[in-house]
Amino acid sequence: MLFSTKAEYGVRLMVELGRQPSTASPISLSAVAEAERLPLSYLEHLVAKLRKAGLVTSTRGAHGGYRLAKPAEEITMDAVVEALEGQIAPMECFHDTPDGKVLCSHEDDGDHACSTKLLWMRVQGGVTKALSGTTLAELVEFGGDGANTAETRAPVGTAV
Repeated sequence: MLFSTKAEYGVRLMVELGRQPSTASPISLSAVAEAERLPLSYLEHLVAKLRKAGLVTSTRGAHGGYRLAKPAEEITMDAVVEALEGQIAPMECFHDTPDGKVLCSHEDDGDHACSTKLLWMRVQGGVTKALSGTTLAELVEFGGDGANTAETRAPVGTAV
């Protein structure tokens, strides 16, 4: 199962926001783009989805920017990836129902169950379990002590 650059860049954006102290001013997307070497225009698209999902908040104005909407310990990666990618499904034929069941569009092809549904349900379950069991705080901690944030990094191309 491959995730697109939406998930990759969006998770990197969230980690960068998670590195910022909760008392810090909001961080600009341009600072995140420079720190993570990501395209600013793409981040603008992603942050809109994260904001809509209630994962980040924005502040307008000269000292505006973005910050996490809740503590990093409360943000799981399944919420981030679903906000960016939509439903987590290993195959295009999978569709979740509101009551949590997984339907396969191939089951409509005949009068028998999809023969591979069990496999793909297990794959989906494993991916979802891994994402829901990983918090943003864990990724921030895994990435280091936070000394390499957008606030403290030397601009690209400058000597340190």
